[in-house]
Amino acid sequence: MMTKPFAEACEQNKDPILAVIEPLLRDCRNVLEIGSGTGQHAVHFAANLPHLLWHTSDMAENHPGILMWLEEAALPNTRPPLRLDVLRDPWPEIAVDAVYSANTAHIMGWLEVEALFAGVGKLLPEGGLFALYGPFNYGGHYTSDSNARFDQWLKMRDPQSGIRDVDDLNRLAAAAGMGLVQDYEMPVNNRTLVWKKG
Repeated sequence: MMTKPFAEACEQNKDPILAVIEPLLRDCRNVLEIGSGTGQHAVHFAANLPHLLWHTSDMAENHPGILMWLEEAALPNTRPPLRLDVLRDPWPEIAVDAVYSANTAHIMGWLEVEALFAGVGKLLPEGGLFALYGPFNYGGHYTSDSNARFDQWLKMRDPQSGIRDVDDLNRLAAAAGMGLVQDYEMPVNNRTLVWKKG
């Protein structure tokens, strides 16, 4: 019997993230979450943003856990997870106003990060938003000692992963037709970066 997955980080960051994305998504109707993970964010945000249809997605192995959260919450405005490995799967053909992703860019390899931005750029309409939460570097520098240690741990686990530099992400965004419009400071040395298409 599978137990419902739980991430302490999701529990701690869900309200600070909600405070940032709520005004951003006020005029949106459909949001795609890339890398829904446990499913905790999806149910929290969908419950608090009832005007939105929240589309979850992740690699296939994470779908059972996401479904446990979605089924228990039984919210009318969530959708079952779409299969999305950004390098291997075709991107979902859904109309969305915004894309949201948390704690994904530093876990992915760089080729996957490139594919993420290219895919989001193609999916979003003119004026659409891409909100990305996580730890980031600026000008090649860490924002804290704890982020430096975290990056070292990530690279020991997978040399292709690591904390990404905002300058590099902005270049990928520009190539995908998006420009940075907001950069929010978040608790525990994280940020929420928001790009706009067009």
